Amino acid sequence: MGRLVTVLDGPTGTELARRGIHTPAPLWSARAVLETPEVLAQIHRDYVAAGATVHTAATFRAKRRAAGPQWGPIADRAVQLLRDVLPPGTPLAGSIAPLEDCYRPDLSPLDPEPEHAELAERLVANGVDLLLCETFPHIGEALAAVRAAVGRGPPVWLALTAGYRGDLLTPKQMAEGARAAVDLGVEAVLVNCVPATQTLPFVQHLHAAVGDRVAIGAYANAGPHDGGLGWGHGAQGAQQYVALAEQWVDAGATLVGGCCGTEPATVAALHARWPHRCASSSTHACPEK
Repeated sequence: MGRLVTVLDGPTGTELARRGIHTPAPLWSARAVLETPEVLAQIHRDYVAAGATVHTAATFRAKRRAAGPQWGPIADRAVQLLRDVLPPGTPLAGSIAPLEDCYRPDLSPLDPEPEHAELAERLVANGVDLLLCETFPHIGEALAAVRAAVGRGPPVWLALTAGYRGDLLTPKQMAEGARAAVDLGVEAVLVNCVPATQTLPFVQHLHAAVGDRVAIGAYANAGPHDGGLGWGHGAQGAQQYVALAEQWVDAGATLVGGCCGTEPATVAALHARWPHRCASSSTHACPEK
């Protein structure tokens, strides 16, 4: 019996860069919400056209410590930009990311929950269908974000990362974090922003740990610029990515998308491989068939 796979969208930050938009720290992709919203909206449209069925607003850096008093309006505008281009009924996720650098778990603050709660509350007020806590390399902060998000109405997913070299968490550590997150009430656990060629062991460990309780997913990065999976490698890279994603699905993943360096072409290739639409943020909306 095959699984119905939900195809997620792809990155905004690296896609903005690919289109010539400068996104420096500390705002990164959030700067586009303020300065080049038309480009950001077109990226969202391209992921819709590619066949993604769950889309994430560009709220990754919409936080007070990064954006100051602009953080709230950035979150509002990011959600509205995405809503304006989505077909009716398409799930819209709000992104909640680490407060500091997502590749520097050593910078994670001692008490991050209040700041994550502030963004979660704003996203819920904007009517998001899903709260996606994503790209967390620090298990403690990830669980703080989950606590801040759970119980506000929308389902909560958690995506953990081992970083762009795959060395910030072991698969076992990620699985232990996933168990704790599921105990707190998340409805899906994913691995993201790990090189696609290194993602399979993380999916396997997640599925073994919690696959009988929640959905499992993966949205990987394209690896180094010379890795051939993304970063402008087009159709050939997209097909190589799909071949790796097939391994993740075989290992139990039912949520699959793209992260840094992948493109709308990658998402289109994923949709071509798994064309049956499962456009719901509910974990159990994609049963095996």
